[in-house]
Amino acid sequence: MNKGELVDAIAKKADVTKKQADAVLTAALEVIIEAVSSDQKVTLVGFGSFEPRKRQAREGRNPKTGETMQIPETIVPAFSAGKLFKESVSKQ
Repeated sequence: MNKGELVDAIAKKADVTKKQADAVLTAALEVIIEAVSSDQKVTLVGFGSFEPRKRQAREGRNPKTGETMQIPETIVPAFSAGKLFKESVSKQ
């Protein structure tokens, strides 16, 4: 499912226009991105949590030349599924 299909499903389920559903979805995603970028955790009970995680510096290899290189420490977004979400998926 892509964003357009998700907007269509939201509009149908919430009985709103596609334009309204798109605006709400876009705003929600922007707020989540801004919060995680600001080093905050976003928890949606039953769905899951979005949070920034620190990835340690490590040594890697250039696949083309095979020489070792240092990969710097970085912060990446992470998602952890909530209990209800996991249970819904595992029932399938």
